[in-house]
Amino acid sequence: MTFRNKALAIAMTAAASVAFTAPAMARDTIQIAGSSTVLPFSSIVAEEFGNSFPQFNTPVVGSGGSGGGLRQFCQGVGAHTIDIANASRPIRPAELENCKENGVTEVIEVMFGYDGIVFASRSDSGSFALEPHHVFQAGAAQVPQNGEMVANPFTRWSQIDSTLPDQEIVLIIPGSNHGTREVYEETVVHPGCDSFDEVKAMDRDAKTAFCNAIRTDGRVVEIAGDYTETLARLDSQRDALGVFGLSFYDQNRDRLQVATVSGVVPSLETIGSGEYPVSRPLFFYIKNQHVGVIPGLMEYAQYFLSEEVGGMGSPLEDAGLIPMDMAERDEITSAVMSRTLMD
Repeated sequence: MTFRNKALAIAMTAAASVAFTAPAMARDTIQIAGSSTVLPFSSIVAEEFGNSFPQFNTPVVGSGGSGGGLRQFCQGVGAHTIDIANASRPIRPAELENCKENGVTEVIEVMFGYDGIVFASRSDSGSFALEPHHVFQAGAAQVPQNGEMVANPFTRWSQIDSTLPDQEIVLIIPGSNHGTREVYEETVVHPGCDSFDEVKAMDRDAKTAFCNAIRTDGRVVEIAGDYTETLARLDSQRDALGVFGLSFYDQNRDRLQVATVSGVVPSLETIGSGEYPVSRPLFFYIKNQHVGVIPGLMEYAQYFLSEEVGGMGSPLEDAGLIPMDMAERDEITSAVMSRTLMD
């Protein structure tokens, strides 16, 4: 059976289900918001879903960052709240608790693939071979020197390591509303910070506070908007080094160059194999209390998870998604379609 015929078969089954089981509703279009990393993938799926399932409206997909999308998601239940939150990190326990406090007591977690976080700069700037401790030292408020913590003295990358470009430190990172920021801190900044003996001697809370503190002298720029804003900063500042999702870099590789991290070039292959150290799973979260009320939610999830949409050789892989293997896909699809809820 062709992909088109499979989609139509699912659609006909869904239409019959909706016709006989769905209660009256105030809204008939799926509303989605959240991660700017997930945005291009979700937008592709929404458009193709609308084309393949004529009885459902094309879902409306917005951005706002993982944290922003989850805040909207957790505001409550009803047509005035979004149905799906996209996230480039797992939902936090405090966010899930906030959901429950606001009546969102039934949440379905959907992991749909992987992405990498890359460091990219203009193609006419210096070439970077980064280690986690380089990134920490470039962006930290304080750094260890001679057994003491001192205000960050570094103004050029070559001062940190002579093998790095002799150019001004300008680091463009995602704001705290982005899931990319959390992964950036956990997989790059924290390991770099923890490589120093002075930090290893700290207790956990002091270490976290120290490692997360960023310099405020203008050399680290936090971006609350999406990656297009980061790209605009790189366009206007030759020395800037920006943090992106791999998929966004792939869409702009004609104007950017990517840094290695720990000697590994980020790619679909090195992220899929686990060789590249800065990768993460991607998610969306479904409000189960909207299933059967807002048409098409489970059909959208099933379509998103299909091999034809998100597997090898799929439109999402073409857009930069690292697909799951078949065993993982089957397990997740089974749990989602049985509407398994988070605790």
